[in-house]
Amino acid sequence: MDSTFALMQEAMALLDAAQARRDSLSLEELAGALGLSPSHFQRTFSRWVGVSPKRYLQYLQLDHAKALLKDHSVLDTTLALGLSSPSRLHDLFLRWEAMAPGAAAKGGAGLAIAWGTFESPFGPVVAAGTGQGLCGLAFTAELGEQGARFDLKRRWPEASWEERPDALKSWVDNAFARRGEVPLAVAGGPFDLKVWQALIAIPEGSVATYSHIAEAIGNPKAVRAVGSAVGRNPLAWLIPCHRVLRRDGALGGYHWGLPVKRGLLAWESARRDGAAAAPPGALA
Repeated sequence: MDSTFALMQEAMALLDAAQARRDSLSLEELAGALGLSPSHFQRTFSRWVGVSPKRYLQYLQLDHAKALLKDHSVLDTTLALGLSSPSRLHDLFLRWEAMAPGAAAKGGAGLAIAWGTFESPFGPVVAAGTGQGLCGLAFTAELGEQGARFDLKRRWPEASWEERPDALKSWVDNAFARRGEVPLAVAGGPFDLKVWQALIAIPEGSVATYSHIAEAIGNPKAVRAVGSAVGRNPLAWLIPCHRVLRRDGALGGYHWGLPVKRGLLAWESARRDGAAAAPPGALA
């Protein structure tokens, strides 16, 4: 697992325990509890996310997600524009390649799916793909590698699965470098695809509620159905279902584990704010 992400998970647990005691931890105390010097802690986080640990830890607070929900007008505009424009995540272009409906309906019968395990900034991931593109991406931090692999395989149980990470490496590298192009071999009904496209339109560092998504796809009463479609998303990170919260700002669920969701949201907020504060030409 990426050692910095593992540290972040430990830091979250320590912060939550302190908050439950109605206590607080200084940067020095937290670094000491993690077995690091404050200076090492500072360098590690700054290199990983582009901001100081003190700033990053603010994004890990449980009430940070609620604060993200306040910018409704910007979000509504972005969703409307995003649904009518190519799928982009920063400098990464996502090319949709709909999987043949028959293959999906038959549990993937006749499909050849390559899979592999890769490192990411958020720990190991299991990726799966056909000749068309990636069809699955799962974080292992909470599920474990075997659990993540089972989760993907159960979606296409009749497919032929072969461990071939070389067939997927360039796509996975592009996905986490956030540049280049990644083809997605998506399998879902028309409603699922609409919801997943709306998720891609949510800007990094922002969040939406299930109601926002339902309104954006022109079906405001379908909030429960939107929640089900979000839960069926097979492509973590690329189709960013971690950016969806409950109406009250609570994290809600996340298929690959709530600590991962919280860490992703904190990382994205820190990257966004770090980039905004950086002088022209500086690295975020």
